[in-house]
Amino acid sequence: MPQPLAQADPAAVFRLFDRTADTYDLLNDLLSLGLHRLWKRQAVALLQPRPGERIVDLCCGTADLALLLAERVRPHGRVIGVDGSAAALEQARQRAAEQPWLPLEFIHGDVLTLPLTPGAADGVMMAYGLRNLASAAAGLRLMRHLLKPHGRGVALDFNRPTHPLWAQAQRSYLQRVVVPVARLLDLEAEYTYLERSIATFATGAQQETLARQAGFAVARHHPVAGGLMGLLELGLT
Repeated sequence: MPQPLAQADPAAVFRLFDRTADTYDLLNDLLSLGLHRLWKRQAVALLQPRPGERIVDLCCGTADLALLLAERVRPHGRVIGVDGSAAALEQARQRAAEQPWLPLEFIHGDVLTLPLTPGAADGVMMAYGLRNLASAAAGLRLMRHLLKPHGRGVALDFNRPTHPLWAQAQRSYLQRVVVPVARLLDLEAEYTYLERSIATFATGAQQETLARQAGFAVARHHPVAGGLMGLLELGLT
C-alpha cells in the first residue's frame, strides 16, 4: 500500500537546516560526489533564465542556484532567494557578498506564509524544497501564484522511484552512505529524516497531477541520475 504524501513540519525543517547550514555544501559535495552541481545546472538550463528577468528561488538554502541564476539575468534582472532557515540565509548572504555585482536579494521566512508579490516573476525555481514543505500542492500553487502569464518554473528534488530495484538502490544508498557520513559529523538524526521524507514524497506522475491542479498548462517530470533525482518542468502556456 502506498504511503500518504508527505506533510512536513516547517518548524522542524527550519531547525534541521539551521543546524546543518555550516556543513550543508560540503556534505552535498561528499554525498553526491559533486554531482548535485550538475543537477542544479540542469535545472537552470531547463528554466532558461534570460538577461533582465526576475526570478524567485524558493527554499534557496545557501544560494547555490541563486548565484547561478543571477549570473544569467544580470545586469538588469533580479534574483530573489527565499528561505525559512536563518543560518542557511546567512551562508547565502556571505557567498553573495563575494560577488557583489550579482543582482541578488534574500528574504527570510516560510515561503508558504510570506506575502510574496503575485504575478511578478518570469521564472520560479525550487530545489530540494517541495519535499520539505507542509504541502507540496500548496508549494506548486505558490509557484503558479508568483508567475507572470507566460512564466515558467522548475522544481528539482529527490525522485521516489516506482521500480522496486531502483527504490531499493536508493534506500541502500541512504542507509549505507548518507547516514554513516552524517553520523561522523554528529548529524545522524538530521539525515535520517531524508529517507523518511523521500518515502512519502509525491512520485513524478503525482507531481505532474498536482501541478496541473495548481493551474499549470505544462507539467513534465524528467528523471535524472537514473531516476534517483527528478526535474519537474512547469509552464503556463
